[in-house]
Amino acid sequence: MPKDFLSISQLSEVELDYLLNNTEKFKELFSRSVKKVPLLRGKNVLTLFAEPSTRTASSFEIAAKRLSADVSNFDVSNSSFSKGESVKDTIETLEAMRIDYLVIRHKASGMAKIISELTKACVINAGDGAHAHPTQALLDGFTLKSNLKTVASKKVLICGDVLHGRVAKSTARIFMKMGVEVAFLGPGSLMPKHDLGSIKCFNCYEDAWKWKPDVMYYLRVQSERQDNQFFPHSSEYHKLFGITQDRLKALEDSGTFLMHPGPVNRGVELCDDALEYEKCLINEQVENGIAARMAVLSWLTSPSSSL
Repeated sequence: MPKDFLSISQLSEVELDYLLNNTEKFKELFSRSVKKVPLLRGKNVLTLFAEPSTRTASSFEIAAKRLSADVSNFDVSNSSFSKGESVKDTIETLEAMRIDYLVIRHKASGMAKIISELTKACVINAGDGAHAHPTQALLDGFTLKSNLKTVASKKVLICGDVLHGRVAKSTARIFMKMGVEVAFLGPGSLMPKHDLGSIKCFNCYEDAWKWKPDVMYYLRVQSERQDNQFFPHSSEYHKLFGITQDRLKALEDSGTFLMHPGPVNRGVELCDDALEYEKCLINEQVENGIAARMAVLSWLTSPSSSL
């Protein structure tokens, strides 16, 4: 078993199947009166989020506690980390505390890998810049598998800010590993400039809809990562690429599923009514995130607490 979980690309087919199957087993716990298991009793999980997070941070905390681990949150804003202390010095300090798992989110791409090489603790990448978000991809893969009788040859249209979106890259990768056909939709200014291989790219909603996707996966427009204005106005973006009332009606008629990693920018990616759509899977994604992160934590092995 590996020490760290840094990206979807590290997973073999066997490992991916193992994680998806264990996610299903952990989700079965949620219907029980006692939702905890003792798998990580005596282990220490520390979350270090150098970027804001609600869903991912709380999801990891709940997942660790349901595995009976002790959980601590590293307060970056009030730490020496924010006062100029080097990453190496910070990790050495945490290493001295004998933590077993370090869940890291950072604005710099590749930071999770750098930290994994500085510590004996298991490092889980909870999002590094525009690079990767593997646990989001895992919960997305599980959500897709749970709602489609078969995922092979199904079509998923990932819509929005692909250029700045770590979710787009990781989720597209796991979907393709599962045999799903993936395409991107969005303004040309928000599409990667490098080779996208077999992934189709659409710059027009109507053309993308004719591709007949089984799932529409919307990304949050990440204004905080955009140094320049990549489209004229949010209302214009919604009109050209978002789920409007008319497009929602077409989704309902076709039975197309709707996904989004959250948080949703209402009136930008999705109209308000889209969140009440029968086949909107956003809340299910949140619930599945806890089970998926339980699967990851239980899968990794930490030598740091060995006697």
